[in-house]
Formats: sequence, structure tokens, C-alpha cells
Amino acid sequence: MGSESEEGRSAEEGVILGVDGGTTSTVCVCLPLLPFSDHRQLPDPIPVLGRAAAGCSNHNSVGETAARETLEQVINEALSRAGKNLSAVLAICLGVSGVNHPSDQERVLNWIRNIFPRNVKIYVQNDAVVALASGTMGRLHGCVLIAGTGCIAYGFTEDGKEARSAGAGPVLGDWGSGYGIASRALTAVMKAHDGRGPATMLTNCILQSLGLSSPDEIIGWTYADSSWARIAALVPVVVSCAEAGDQIADEILSNAVRELALSVKAVVQRLHLAGEDEKGTFPIVMVGGVLEANKRWDIGNEVTNLILKAFPGACPIRPKVEPAIGAALFAWSTIMQEMEGNGHR
Repeated sequence: MGSESEEGRSAEEGVILGVDGGTTSTVCVCLPLLPFSDHRQLPDPIPVLGRAAAGCSNHNSVGETAARETLEQVINEALSRAGKNLSAVLAICLGVSGVNHPSDQERVLNWIRNIFPRNVKIYVQNDAVVALASGTMGRLHGCVLIAGTGCIAYGFTEDGKEARSAGAGPVLGDWGSGYGIASRALTAVMKAHDGRGPATMLTNCILQSLGLSSPDEIIGWTYADSSWARIAALVPVVVSCAEAGDQIADEILSNAVRELALSVKAVVQRLHLAGEDEKGTFPIVMVGGVLEANKRWDIGNEVTNLILKAFPGACPIRPKVEPAIGAALFAWSTIMQEMEGNGHR
């Protein structure tokens, strides 16, 4: 029948795709299957055959058509750079921001099903899930905190229970996000300008950053293009003002730290990740530009301190691989488990 040799050949030539579709950018990586097949030993570094990047693929932010086209673009480009075609794909995992409900998963599945042969395994998750996998090398256990343009905390137990906190977007209270921080800073500037709030260093610094001459011009700048990433790009200005001693900027960042730590706490307690005494160990994966070191005012470090104060057994992890690789590792881990469950080695 030849099925055994065909299976061996497909594994040897086959590839795994991982997609990280964030609010700012979308990345697809193409990884070989073969180096991962022996004893689950992951090579270091992870071999990447091809990588491609494009813009936002969150349908809530850019609309369904643009989101679908972006996903298709990065998939095709990553395969092209790897010298592979669609028939070589064994599995793909897409971690996409804006996937918050089974209907969202089904929407993305319908987009992707039409691209690949029917035998390809397709997994669709929220982008927080693949960010967690990037810190745990494909294993879904523990909690991840993403704080970039948007923010979300997402957790999994060993037996598959899951919970999330925040991640509903800027209109619905993601104040720990880059957008939340920057929008509060812009609000503080407007309040200072019209007399509703105290003077702040943020006014001159933001105007200089944007090339504007008056706070009145901020209104036109904001609504000319209110995309989340464009607003969130002002976070470094807020951090600089806080480091320079501006009280308003400091309060904005301190509030963001509390919001982010609270998101993690909500997930950990709902899933009992730290046990009944809240002292048990679990991984907490930290991802996103807001959490990266910011000189003296280090948002990530402050959030970590609050998390460890509440859960002393938490094990903070800064991933060594990007979330797109986490997505591919999740797909690999899942198909390996399915093969073992079916009696394959």
C-alpha cells in the first residue's frame, strides 16, 4: 500500500506554519517538522525556513477583508521564502488578536480552509495563546500577560481549563495597554489646556513628538487616523516624562501597572494556578513592548513585582522566541500528541 513510506516522506518534507496576528503587525514563520520528531528535543536555535511580516490582522481594527488579505499574504510569503508550497504544510496555528469567541474562530477558519488542502490541521487561537506557547515552548500551562498596543491576560491549567482577563479593546477598559496609556496622556494634555486638569510636562513633549504647535491641533491629529497602534506609539514619551519627574505621567504609568497586575491576578485566581494557598509555582509569560525595559521607569519590572507580591511562586518568563514560533510549536505539539494518541511514535 505504501502508506508508511508516504507518511515518512510527508513528515520529512512537511512544514509547520505559525502565525502571530497582533494589533500592530502580523508575522508568519515556516518551520521544518523533522528536527522535532525525536524524543521531543527542541533544537536551539529553532530552525526557521521562512519568515514574513505585514500589518494588522485584527478584524475589529481593520475590517474582515483587510485582515483576511494580510493573513493570506504572510502565509504565502513565508512559504515562498522557505522554498515550499501549500502542499508541504502539515499543520498551521494562527494566533490572532480579536479572536474572542467561537464565532471569531470559525470566521478565521473559513478564511484559511479555502487556502490549504483538506488534510492540513488548522488551529485558530487568540494571539495570547501563542504568546504563552512562545514562553513554554508549545505547552499550554500557566498565564501570559501581553501588553503592547492592546493588552490581555490569558491562562491555562494542566487539564485544559482556560480563563482570560481584559483584552476587550480600548473602548472597554484595557487601560494597561499602550493605547490606554497614550490615550490617557492625550486626555491629560487636553485637560491641562482647557483648565480641567493640572499642568503637565506631557503637553510640550507630546506636541514636540507630533510636530504640532498647540494642544488644539491634537484633536485633528487624533481623529485624522485613530488607529490603535498610532496612538500607542506615544508610550515612550509618557515614560520619558515620568522619568523626568512629571506627576501626571507617573500616575498614568502607575495605574497601568496596577491594571496589568490585576488582569493576571484575576486569571490566576479563577484557575487556581497558584493553588489554594496562592503560593504554588506556575509560569507567567511576559510579552509586549509596554513590558520591555524602560530605563528607570520599568513597567515590566513593576508589574512583575506586584505579581510576585500576590503570588510568590510565580515564575516570570521572557520568551526567547517570538509568538509566531510559539504558534508553530503549539501546532507541532498538538499533532505530536494526536499521533501518539493514535499509536504512532
